Amino acid sequence: MRDRRLLVLIFSATAILVFGVYGVVAAPGAVVASPSPRPTPAGDADDAETPKVRATVTRAGNAPSPVPVSPPPNLVTLTPVTPIPQGGPETTAANYLNAWQGGDFASMAGMVVDPPADFGTRHRGFDADLRVSSLSLTPGELRRHGEEAAEMSFRGVRKVDGLGDWPFDSVLRLELRFGVWKVRWSPETMHRSLKDGGSLRLKETEVRRPATLTREGEPFPRDSRAGHYFSGLSDMAVDLELEERPSGRVLLASAPPPSSGTRTTISQPVQAAAARALDGVAQSAAIVAVDVQTAQVRAVADTLGGKEAFGGLYPPGSTFKVVTAAALLRAGLTPDSQVACPASYTIPNGRSFSDSDGVDHGSVALTTAFALSCNTTFAQQTYERLRDDRLRAEAADRFGFREKPGLSSCRIQPYGSPDQLGSDAIGQNSVQASPLCMAEVAAAVASGVWKPAILTEQPPADSPAPVPLDEGVAASLRTMMGAVVTQGTASQAGLPPGTAGKTGTAEVEGGGDHAWFIGYRDSLAFAVFVRHGGAGGKVAAPIAARFLNAL
Repeated sequence: MRDRRLLVLIFSATAILVFGVYGVVAAPGAVVASPSPRPTPAGDADDAETPKVRATVTRAGNAPSPVPVSPPPNLVTLTPVTPIPQGGPETTAANYLNAWQGGDFASMAGMVVDPPADFGTRHRGFDADLRVSSLSLTPGELRRHGEEAAEMSFRGVRKVDGLGDWPFDSVLRLELRFGVWKVRWSPETMHRSLKDGGSLRLKETEVRRPATLTREGEPFPRDSRAGHYFSGLSDMAVDLELEERPSGRVLLASAPPPSSGTRTTISQPVQAAAARALDGVAQSAAIVAVDVQTAQVRAVADTLGGKEAFGGLYPPGSTFKVVTAAALLRAGLTPDSQVACPASYTIPNGRSFSDSDGVDHGSVALTTAFALSCNTTFAQQTYERLRDDRLRAEAADRFGFREKPGLSSCRIQPYGSPDQLGSDAIGQNSVQASPLCMAEVAAAVASGVWKPAILTEQPPADSPAPVPLDEGVAASLRTMMGAVVTQGTASQAGLPPGTAGKTGTAEVEGGGDHAWFIGYRDSLAFAVFVRHGGAGGKVAAPIAARFLNAL
């Protein structure tokens, strides 16, 4: 009996336990939680699609819903996640160009793959060395090369001080690094010329931009010896060139400014020849050249100081015999007239004249006496034929030896005694002339018309009127001046063929003789003067030869 009651108690307890468990399970709203999901990798919660385990719900009176079973943690397969960049290559390229245009080199370096340590210094140095004052950049077309590389062409304009706008084009190369697009930088990104170690430099050349130009519109030659006559001959300017190295190709150059210089009548090659002819001449000297037909000054090289070649007054010596010979020809002599050429001649009751060679040449043609520069002949013939003041009249009326407006200076006074007349005949006493005045004399013989020298296209309104010479006189003088070069005092000077002229050696009280040579060749007439230089045939004529042979 006791055993039976024990069995009943055990059965009852078991029943109560079974019904209790059933009640809990079958109760409405009861939830059974599934295992916790595996944590999602940090930073990828918004983007990764890691498999998740969902809860299963069973409600009373309904068939239970299928319960998905999560795989064991050690069997979960995760799909690798590729980081997605914040922006595409277009964004990086645009940001880089904007930073570059604004000079933000630190931001640029942050967008570059492995930037060099001197990245910013290179950019600043490039701009400073080439004097870049501003930069504008324009992006071009982007081209992709696969999923992780791209390039964008772009154009730029740098403004270079002194040169203006400097257009260029280049390429930004980009690549995807750890999910971020960056610039693959190299020096040629700044400019194509920097490829393979190339460089650029700003080349400065100092050039002359004178205010006064030659008739050809060119600067006067260097060391022109004409600075007293024309202003601004040494004005300087700087030409700039942007040069690629090592090729030497010029990428940008300063444009020559429009010529604002004043043109003169000076000829650049004639002036250069005149200036170089005076190189090495120890004494102060001058060369003046004029155009035979127009009387325009073609050259003036002057080391005398001031404007002595135009306005200085010096005794012309035997070069004045051209004027004396013209008066004698007008008085009846011809080039072939026989005249005495003694070693010395004394004016009746007056002074004595002698020749430098001390030789008695006897009776010779007037042309020969002229070629040998016989002082005795011209003193005697003037005393005998020109005592009625015709020498002064010839000089003043036909060769400009008078007070007059114009560039040149020359004069002769009425003589007071036969001695003075004899001295005037050989270019001494009251006769004085500037080198330009004697160049006018030579030009008058060559053209047959005396004209005042000018520095303008047309003679000024107050310019003296031209004076025609007697054609027979002019032709005779040309013959006589030609003989000076071929057989006379200038025959050893090295003058080129076709030159005609007259030497002169002028005595100066208290100083050495002045050396002269005047003449013409082709379209140029000229005068060479060396102050206290000595004999004209030995000093001035060789300088004239250097001048003419250089033309």
